[in-house]
Amino acid sequence: MAYDEEEARRSRVVVETPTARREVVHSQAVRTPDSGISAGMVGVLVVVAIALITVMVLFWMSQQNTMDPNANTVATQQQPPTVVQQAPAPAQQPPVIIQQPAPAAPQQAPIIIQSPAGGSTETAAANNDSTIQTAIDKQLTEDPTFSSLGITATVMDAKVTLLGTVKTEAMKNDIEKMVRRIKGVKNVDNQISVIAD
Repeated sequence: MAYDEEEARRSRVVVETPTARREVVHSQAVRTPDSGISAGMVGVLVVVAIALITVMVLFWMSQQNTMDPNANTVATQQQPPTVVQQAPAPAQQPPVIIQQPAPAAPQQAPIIIQSPAGGSTETAAANNDSTIQTAIDKQLTEDPTFSSLGITATVMDAKVTLLGTVKTEAMKNDIEKMVRRIKGVKNVDNQISVIAD
């Protein structure tokens, strides 16, 4: 054990005896042991303790964020649902379902919005679109050449949008010609892709 302080004590005692008077000086050295912790060491301990507490708090906060690792990825992967709005139709008529091309990644099904029954021109346009859609779907599924291709058609205000992939430009043109022959079709937007083998 280290001793860093030495304290000297001296005491003076006068002893009187019947024959003489004598002065006795008594000295005693007392050493006090070092407590082992200096002021610098206390400062270092305080800084280390604060650093440890900070690291623990940061670790705890990062654990809170990683408890649900899919929380952020799910939010970024979700796509808003596709909203398809159709013209008003009478309450007794079923809604028009518009087909969309098969997505590369899974998506939610389209949401069909029915407006309350309204004007007769809008109802006629919706009926016309429904009739055109049914005729196109029938032609695409009954024709042996087109049924295996997975071509989808969407009808809006008598305008038809075609989506899918085919192997030749001639097949793309044949599908467009078939759709143009259907009664009521005003315009065709042919977005079919040609992918050669």
